[in-house]
Amino acid sequence: MPVIALLALCTSGGFGAQAASIQTLEIVTRNGVHVFSVEMATTEEERQTGLMHRKELPDGKGMLFDFSPEQQISMWMKNTFIPLDMIFIRADGRILRIAENTEPQSLKIISSGGLAKGVLEVIAGTAQKYGIVPGDRVAHPLFKPR
Repeated sequence: MPVIALLALCTSGGFGAQAASIQTLEIVTRNGVHVFSVEMATTEEERQTGLMHRKELPDGKGMLFDFSPEQQISMWMKNTFIPLDMIFIRADGRILRIAENTEPQSLKIISSGGLAKGVLEVIAGTAQKYGIVPGDRVAHPLFKPR
């Protein structure tokens, strides 16, 4: 059964206001390595609240959702006020799918389109800006290259 993740953090405060931890994540693309500072969403509560109620998300920041073990993932944008790029990542760290420029406050289900272990949410336009595409590699301890 798909997991529904309610995007967002229940605060209007700044980045990291309620994150369990902040970690570094790298995405290796044809254009080079792009480094992000990500809040970790590892508990059910953190995954359900995600980036809700945020008014901004700076470039280079994001939230990484841990859905271990690898599974079909479904997300939505309820109570999320900023457009996001959702990057669905397989257990081996390869990007499976990117949902670009998601619609704020929408109840439309956004699916991983296959088995994924994590979802990286970043400000809309990030994938296009850095040339991030499916198949690119994500370097982070959550993912284990095969």
